[in-house]
Order: sequence, then C-alpha cells, then structure tokens
Amino acid sequence: MPRRTSGPARRRRPQRHKDVLHEHRTRDFRCAGCRLDVSADAPGTGHRNHCPHCLVSLHVDARVPGDRAAGCRGRMEALSVSARADGEWLLIHRCLACGELSANRIAGDDNPRALVLLVVRPLRAASASCRALLAS
Repeated sequence: MPRRTSGPARRRRPQRHKDVLHEHRTRDFRCAGCRLDVSADAPGTGHRNHCPHCLVSLHVDARVPGDRAAGCRGRMEALSVSARADGEWLLIHRCLACGELSANRIAGDDNPRALVLLVVRPLRAASASCRALLAS
C-alpha cells in the first residue's frame, strides 16, 4: 500500500560521501554499559557506534559518523527511537557528560527487545501517570 504524504512527494536526500579516514575505526571495543566485547563489524551500517546489546554508546564522533573527533568521550544513553520517512530506525542518544543529542542508525544485530522497550517507553510513562491521576 503506498504511503500517504501531505504535500509534494518527499524524496530522501542521498547520503553524502564520507571522506574520513577510518583506520582506527576497525577495532573491537568493550561496551561502557554492559561491559561485553563488541565487534566493530555492524550489519547495515559502516560505523559501529553503540553496543548491540544495551544500545549504550560513547561520545566519540563530532560531526561526521566515524570521524572520532569529539573531545568529550562521555557515555551516551539511548533515549528514544525515531523513524525516517522510508521506515529506517534511528537511535536518539544523549551524552551524560555534555548533554549533546545525536541520531544514529540502528544496526542489523541490535537487540530487538531493547529497541522495542525504547519505543514503548513513552506509553509506559503515560499509563503510569494516568493510573496516578485515577487513584487520586
């Protein structure tokens, strides 16, 4: 079934070429959240930037994914999930050190349960507040 849009048909902007050198990107890493060893290979994306198990990341990229130019190095927690017009999911991370927000593509091996828990988090919070209102 075709997707309805309001107004002229929206076209996804082509991904810009990343001319960043990635020699240092190919190393595996240990997750700052769950402490599991994570492979640098990420199905569906060329830049592994978060743990596929707990979705925690480190604030290492500045402007371009994979540039590793951020000086903060703070822990980034997954806040929410967003979806592009074409249906691709993005993780919204917030740095606990500096507060910066970033959007990162999900990888093919990300934990589906962790992703769904992020999606339903606003619904869970809303139902708790409704219960509190009804109890008073």
